[in-house]
Amino acid sequence: MDILKKPILTEKASLLTEKLNRYTFKADHRANKLQIKNAIEKMYNVNIEAINTMVVFGKTKSRNTKAGMVTGNAAKYKKAVITLKEGEVIDFYSNI
Repeated sequence: MDILKKPILTEKASLLTEKLNRYTFKADHRANKLQIKNAIEKMYNVNIEAINTMVVFGKTKSRNTKAGMVTGNAAKYKKAVITLKEGEVIDFYSNI
């Protein structure tokens, strides 16, 4: 099971990073807080102060096709918001 899918790099997540030293990740929906914490600490060599998780349900999407209106849902995912200890940072762009 690949626990961390990818970091979430939105405007809201960037504001959390700048002001409160919090980082946001998409995680496997079966992973718990301890598994996510261990994966992040091992991958980025940081110390985590707190972790919050939530399940984000997919939005309803619809589009018009030749066959008529097609509706469906975007996939749901688990979001993990981690708070690092004072003075520590994660650089997402260092390994590109």
